[in-house]
Amino acid sequence: MTHSAAGLSHPHHSPYALELRNITKRFPLVLANDNISMEVKWGSVHALCGENGAGKSTLVKIVYGAQPPTSGEIVVDGQVVNLKDPSDAIKLGIGMVFQHFMLVEPLTVTENVILGSEPTRGGAIDYAGARKKVAELIKQFNFGLDPDARIEDLPVGMQQKVEILKTLYRGARILILDEPTAVLTPSETDELFEFLKGQYAAAGNSVVFISHKLHEVLHISDTISVIRDGKMIGTIPAAGATTETLANMMVGREVVLKVDKQAAQPGQVALDVQDVVVQNEHRKNVVDHVSFQVRRGEIVGIAGVEGNGQSQLVEAITGLIQPQGGQITYEGVTAQGVKAVGQAGVSHIPEDRNERGLVLEMTTAENFILGEQDQAPFAGPLGLLRLDLIEKNAEELSEAYDVRPRSAALQAGRYSGGNAQKIIVAREMRKKPKILVASQPTRGVDIGAIEFIHAQIVAARDQGLAVLLVSADLGEVMNLSDRILVMYEGKVVGEVPASEATETQLGLLMTGSTLAAK
Repeated sequence: MTHSAAGLSHPHHSPYALELRNITKRFPLVLANDNISMEVKWGSVHALCGENGAGKSTLVKIVYGAQPPTSGEIVVDGQVVNLKDPSDAIKLGIGMVFQHFMLVEPLTVTENVILGSEPTRGGAIDYAGARKKVAELIKQFNFGLDPDARIEDLPVGMQQKVEILKTLYRGARILILDEPTAVLTPSETDELFEFLKGQYAAAGNSVVFISHKLHEVLHISDTISVIRDGKMIGTIPAAGATTETLANMMVGREVVLKVDKQAAQPGQVALDVQDVVVQNEHRKNVVDHVSFQVRRGEIVGIAGVEGNGQSQLVEAITGLIQPQGGQITYEGVTAQGVKAVGQAGVSHIPEDRNERGLVLEMTTAENFILGEQDQAPFAGPLGLLRLDLIEKNAEELSEAYDVRPRSAALQAGRYSGGNAQKIIVAREMRKKPKILVASQPTRGVDIGAIEFIHAQIVAARDQGLAVLLVSADLGEVMNLSDRILVMYEGKVVGEVPASEATETQLGLLMTGSTLAAK
């Protein structure tokens, strides 16, 4: 695509689309951005990397006018600008696609795209004119969308295209994407990258791309900036950079990204799932006659785009919901309800740590004994809590699992994502389970903690546990599993030995293609 791509190229006054000069942002207890400077060239994809809590989202919200900086300057195409709110940013050609989509589900694609900037003719909304312009943009960018489709009927990858379309409709020359591939299949990710690099940036526009998936960052970007603890660590060209270099810049030390594990030694069946059916409130099968087994000493991974029944399957296995059909046995025993399933030897790392994993108002010490607070050794014969043992337990687990800060009395809600997740992993492993169900175990967790949690999961397998790993992160599933199952629309559509699995083959299965199953 040439620089004169219709409706895309704009005359520039400066070689830089965006310059951040000494941006600082203070919150009452946190210095989120500490004197950050960065330059984004026209016609390039500029990646912004950093661990969770490093300050990436705060920085781009400042650029989008959603938050004012405490100090510093924002320069757009050579002009110092004062952004009071996002509408100022949009007028300057800055568009943002947030991690959680801002779409109105019952409305159509066209209605969502024009929402908030509806064109009028003679005092009425010119819907026909808007639809025509939206249809032209869809055609120009090969988005394959129907302007009249309702958002609620579109898959996630298509919804994201609608979000991008909204910014293009408003004339965005600088497009900011916050973790845009978190919910996409590999093929949807490839399509997104082809558009961003092959069309949008190639026409002279700029992309600021935020991601923690380092292989994607290297694949799509021209330049990479890394921030750590609110400070700019450095900006390097993507050519010649490696995932190791970036990980070390992000964490400040050597990080082992490859999971070190020997071949599995599977023993007898520990978890046996037979013909399980879970229905939603509309009596639709969201888990549709699923059967599989997990043996002692192996990790079975379940891959799939989120929303294909994985969450409900985990809830059924861990006793949170009662399936409508089928049978689940744990080491040959059936059990109903969370408590009984726990007593049958199952530990559960839940996908949403704040909703299901921790009681945020409670202390670390209390969270470390959740589910066992009424049992020995933590409770005496009359049910009285033995506070000395509870505190000692917290000190030992915090030390063993490197939970920081080390404080038995700190509220769980005060920890970073990685440390909060370590509290859950430590508690669930302390129970000496026979079966570990780990659902999205490293979601929203930074690289250093991911490395640690992965090592714990492999160690659990090597101690003879049966591990069921459910993750939307395909790299995580491929790295950790011994066998991989793929779920699509509530069914298991394929099983692949991890040693033979490729991203392409799993990606095809994740979209329901039967090609990969042959």
